[in-house]
Amino acid sequence: MPSILTHIFLSLSILYLTTQSHPTIQSLPCDSSYSCQDLQGLGSLNTTCAITSSLHFTNHSCIFGAGNLQIAPQTKILCPQKGCSISINITGNLTVGSHSSITAGSIALNAGNIALNAGSILNTTGLAGPAPDQTSGTPPCCSKSGGGHGGRGANCVESNFTEWGGDVYGWSSLSHPWNYGSDGGAGEDGEDSKGNGGGRVLMKSENLLEVYGFVLAEGGEGGMNGGGGSGGSVIVQAFKLAGNGSISASGGNGWGGGGGGRISTQCYSISQDLDILVHGGKSYGCPENAGAAGSIYDRSLQTLKISNHNFSTRTETPLLGFPTTTLWSNVLIEANAKALVPLLWSRIQVTGQIKLIDGSSICFGLSENPISEFELVAEELLMSDSVIMVYGAFRLYVKMLLMWDSKLQIGGGGNDDVRVSTLEVRNLIVLKHNSVICSNADLGVYGQGLLNLSGSGDGIKAQRLFLSLFYNILVGPDSFLQAPPDDSESSLATKSSCESQTCPNELILPPDDCHVNSSLSFTLQICRVEDIIVSGLIRGSIIHIHRARTVTVNKYGMISASELGCKNGIGEGKTVKNGAGGGAGHGGRGGSGFYNGLLVDGGKTYGNADLPCELGSGSGGSDSEQVAGGGMIVIGSLKWPLSNLHLLGSLSSDGQSPSSSSSPPAVTPSSPPAVASTAGGPGGASGGTILLFLHYLLLERNSSLSVAGGMGGPRGGGGGGGGRIHFHWAGVATGEDYVQIASVNGSVSSSGGNGNGGGHKGEDGSITGKKCPKGLFGTFCLECPVGTYKNEVGSESSLCVACPLEALPYRADFVYVRGGATQPKCPYKCISQKYKMPKCYTPIEEIIYTFGGPLSFSILLSFFLILLALLISAIRIKMGKSGMDYSYRSKSGTGNDGHGSFPYLLSLAEVAGTSKEEETQSHVHRLYFMGPNTFREPWHLPYSPPDAIIGIVYEDAFNRFIDEINQVAAYEWWEGSIHSILSIVAYPCAWSWKQWCRRKKAKRLQEFVKTEYDHSCLKSCRSRALYKGMKVGSTPDLTVAYIDFFLGGDEKRADTQSTAQKRFPMCVIFGGDGSYMSPFCLHSDPLFSNLIRQYVSTAIWNRFTSGLNAQLRSVNRTKIKRQLARVVSWAASHGNPRLDQYGVRAELAWFQPTASGYFQLGLVLSVNERLFSPTYLSSSEPTRRSVSSTISVKSPRRQVNPPQSQSQSQSQSQPSGSSSSFSSRKRQTGGVHGGLITGDDALNSLRFRRDSLFPFSLLLRNTNPIGFEETVQLVICVILLGDFAITLLILVQFYWISVGAFLVILLVPPFSLLSPFLAGLNTIFSRGLKRSSLSRIYALWNATSLVNIIVAIICGLIFCTLPSTQMLTVLNNANFRRDENEWWVLPIILILVKILQEGLVNLHIANVEIQDLSLFSPNPDKFWAM
Repeated sequence: MPSILTHIFLSLSILYLTTQSHPTIQSLPCDSSYSCQDLQGLGSLNTTCAITSSLHFTNHSCIFGAGNLQIAPQTKILCPQKGCSISINITGNLTVGSHSSITAGSIALNAGNIALNAGSILNTTGLAGPAPDQTSGTPPCCSKSGGGHGGRGANCVESNFTEWGGDVYGWSSLSHPWNYGSDGGAGEDGEDSKGNGGGRVLMKSENLLEVYGFVLAEGGEGGMNGGGGSGGSVIVQAFKLAGNGSISASGGNGWGGGGGGRISTQCYSISQDLDILVHGGKSYGCPENAGAAGSIYDRSLQTLKISNHNFSTRTETPLLGFPTTTLWSNVLIEANAKALVPLLWSRIQVTGQIKLIDGSSICFGLSENPISEFELVAEELLMSDSVIMVYGAFRLYVKMLLMWDSKLQIGGGGNDDVRVSTLEVRNLIVLKHNSVICSNADLGVYGQGLLNLSGSGDGIKAQRLFLSLFYNILVGPDSFLQAPPDDSESSLATKSSCESQTCPNELILPPDDCHVNSSLSFTLQICRVEDIIVSGLIRGSIIHIHRARTVTVNKYGMISASELGCKNGIGEGKTVKNGAGGGAGHGGRGGSGFYNGLLVDGGKTYGNADLPCELGSGSGGSDSEQVAGGGMIVIGSLKWPLSNLHLLGSLSSDGQSPSSSSSPPAVTPSSPPAVASTAGGPGGASGGTILLFLHYLLLERNSSLSVAGGMGGPRGGGGGGGGRIHFHWAGVATGEDYVQIASVNGSVSSSGGNGNGGGHKGEDGSITGKKCPKGLFGTFCLECPVGTYKNEVGSESSLCVACPLEALPYRADFVYVRGGATQPKCPYKCISQKYKMPKCYTPIEEIIYTFGGPLSFSILLSFFLILLALLISAIRIKMGKSGMDYSYRSKSGTGNDGHGSFPYLLSLAEVAGTSKEEETQSHVHRLYFMGPNTFREPWHLPYSPPDAIIGIVYEDAFNRFIDEINQVAAYEWWEGSIHSILSIVAYPCAWSWKQWCRRKKAKRLQEFVKTEYDHSCLKSCRSRALYKGMKVGSTPDLTVAYIDFFLGGDEKRADTQSTAQKRFPMCVIFGGDGSYMSPFCLHSDPLFSNLIRQYVSTAIWNRFTSGLNAQLRSVNRTKIKRQLARVVSWAASHGNPRLDQYGVRAELAWFQPTASGYFQLGLVLSVNERLFSPTYLSSSEPTRRSVSSTISVKSPRRQVNPPQSQSQSQSQSQPSGSSSSFSSRKRQTGGVHGGLITGDDALNSLRFRRDSLFPFSLLLRNTNPIGFEETVQLVICVILLGDFAITLLILVQFYWISVGAFLVILLVPPFSLLSPFLAGLNTIFSRGLKRSSLSRIYALWNATSLVNIIVAIICGLIFCTLPSTQMLTVLNNANFRRDENEWWVLPIILILVKILQEGLVNLHIANVEIQDLSLFSPNPDKFWAM
């Protein structure tokens, strides 16, 4: 048989070589030439000829013409003899009408345009002439097989010499096929039972060829007693081939179907609706084996197509060669076609695709002799539901390999004697839907792009498998890479590794070329691949992944060498005949087996734990009982370690466990118990080796890395020992460059297998890592724990030694350092970033200990502050002497320089050119504004003129004037809004804003009365004309304003008495509002002074004013009852006794209550008019007029009603006349509402509403002077500097505690904590009239800063008393002592300093404003002694 097959191959080769040149299509023989009339047509062949009747030729016929030819419908042109030819050559158009036909052995049509209408037929079926010489297209006699041409004929008789009928021919003329088809094999009935071969058809059109009918060159029908004929030949040449008809060179049906013929097309475009068929004929004798498909060759696209039109067949279409000069573009094998490349060596090369689809297949070589070598070169190899079988060596070179439900099998037939096969796919390999590439020998798969095993059933397997040069390898779910296959025996590499105790060098230092090498030890190698992603299975005895970048094993993915190791091996366990066996050993000793009370030793340990490279051992025993140890998985190498291993699935090399089927049969009633109990079970195999050369390992949760030993067999089998796992870390960075090289959340196991039935458990194997550098320890080179250090190379945890505690500050703890500590002096860090290294001091402590400690710092700070205060005082004194002398002493003896800073609105007497005496004489009445002059309650005048001026004004006009001036006196809404905002943000600024608005409002009132108002309310024409009847004035503190009314000089006065005497009793309202910033004060303006000096000397009155102001300045409106009583007492003991001598009496009173409860305080001055009359000297019993009868008394609203009668105070020092000499004549006071304050009842009725700043009145108080002004200022300077120093320390302290706390303290209210220092310096260096006002502002800033300190205390409680989570952790440290509990010390000290500072400032203001201490003398005589 081999010699015969060899002869066939040689014959076919000779045939191929001798038929390489394309045969020239000879002109059809032409026995007769016809004109249009000869054809019974109408017209002429040179114009248009229409054939309307059927024609029957008996010989070769030709029709020529330069015109058009039309064959009418239903017309038949026949030449039914075999080989008879009909040739039509028309220059114009050729039209074959509907249901017309041309029947002959050969038909040639040549025209400008050809149209085969619907139902028309060009038929050469079964009319073939003789087949070419020296061909075997016709099968032997009586075989009933199909004839061959483009495809082999089918053979349904198994006893035939060949598996096919007629053979193929005409391969050399694929592009110009012009051969007749062959006859089928005859049956017992003779030659008439066979089917004849198909004829020939040539259609050539210069432009359009339309086929709506049928072009048939099919083989003839053979029936049940003969084989079908093979298809003939069809040549189609046109610019455009259109239509929905059919062109067929199919084989004929028969007992054995005939093979398909050959069709060649040369068209620019071909309609997709046109059927072009070359399938084999149906086989009645074997329906599943139709004739083989013929060939369709597209000359325009240079594409060969083999299609069997989905007819099932076992008969092949041989492909006898491929061009090497002008390459084909594509080869398409489809629709159940079976192609065969039968040569010893063949190179199939196309420039485009090789496509196998729809159940097709291609076979390279013969299964009986798989010794051939084949090369397939193309751009793409596309397979869908198809098979490629290679019997021999196969080399594939394509850019893209796509497989869908297909199989590529190399070395089929079970013969291992083949060479190495290689698949080189440069761009993409994709296997989908159960596609498999398999080989029973060595297989190398190379590429430069992606290898994608998409899903279930997709895989590549070989005896030894090499994958290299890919960018990515994706092993999808339920897909696989496997070497060796499941049904193969252990490879030579596995057997040699089992017998050797030396580590193969190629596993540690593999070659870099990644080529297939049968001398290498591994069975599955993946080499020079960037990324490997495994969601399926990679399985092999010795798996080596070399020069890869990353390997990712997804969930349910697996890289496994389990149960693929040695079946004996170095660590094979001992066995006893018919008894239990010990487990195999490897990394751990195998467990002992138990048999009849005796222990059977397990296998020994072997291999190097620090660099393992051995297979696991089997349990030994008989072949039926042997189990295999774990294989070996090596990832990376010493030279090329893996960058990253990401494991979500499993990486295993476990030993095999004996199955229950290998155990002895169970005891049955028919078997004696003694016999059943004498058989033991084999031991478990040992785990294999996993050797990882890598940079980084990530084991996710539920992942596993395992080299576990197998379980012992039933009835006493010992468990297998665990294998070995070694992590050979590459490039472990140290120090600041260290990164964690392993994250292990899954399991890493080298456990031994459990024994069974008394058998012992195998020992655990080894899990080791490369020795770690300094600072790192353990298998995964972790950093030594915090507080330990390691200064030598090694992996043992005992090398991490505890750090000494001697140099650790008490506020510090050992900290993590990248790469671990490598020196005994371990790095530490303060327990919080708030502390400063290296001593972990707070910023305050850092400052303090810089100067030697708390005591030294306190002494140095105190000395520095005193020295600086002395320096500032010296500068202040020097500046005071060198500058202008701004010392001021008021005429009254009370320094009102504080009020002198406020503008004073000049009265008429102060205007240049005006006589003060004239102004005094013309003055009628002073009308005071009501209200405190605030934004909520501005100044306003009451309606209805007082009695004192009712005679000089028009009442209606006066009321209109009141409306206008009250509108002028009112504030804008935005002024009050700004004041409210500033009151919250910075109260001293709010007070300054209010004073500025008051000053502007006072000027506005003055301008209104002086220049804008026309004085129309006055009756005096002169006053209206000169605008001199009314003048506006105010007190210096801008709390009280008034309007003075003057006579114009043209009034008619019936009374000629002195105008001065008519003004009394006179109401004089105190300036100020009783607050710290505006104390009560009696202001003597020039007009008032001129009036009073007519009765009392200027010196006496100034002294009285100074004494009264000294008493009034300490009256606080929040304690007005108690403190005003002291003023009443002083007036009774010091003031009135002296004034009575001059006929003047001053009584304290309240005036003008408002709806809000506000009222004004002042004096009621009365004079004894008779004391100054001409009859005074002759009068002996002057009578004193009661003051209470001269003033209209009304209670202020919202107050307790004062008593209805006031007790009269008797003077202790009387003037020359008695008090009864006072005039009793009653005068009107101008309608000023109020009441005298002379008794306790009146005092108790006085109430001031307390404002929001009431608590500060405890600190901001106007006190009595003590003198020692320079000393007080020096102490204030020292305290001010100390205040500033402590403030800075507090800010530093809270900045350390929290930046948020620092900002809150500094900004709530904004910068009030630092403003006292600036205000204090301004006060210290101030001179002249502004000293007391600046001092009060300084005091106000100082009191306001207490809010910041309260905020600081609140922040301290929040940030220090309530510890954070981090601090709670730190508090558990025994080395920590919490000193932040003393945060409150500085705030409390600062509060005390500010209280002391406030008291000193109060004394300083008193010293500045009152420099005559005799004003506070309790002795009236000393007080009046001037």
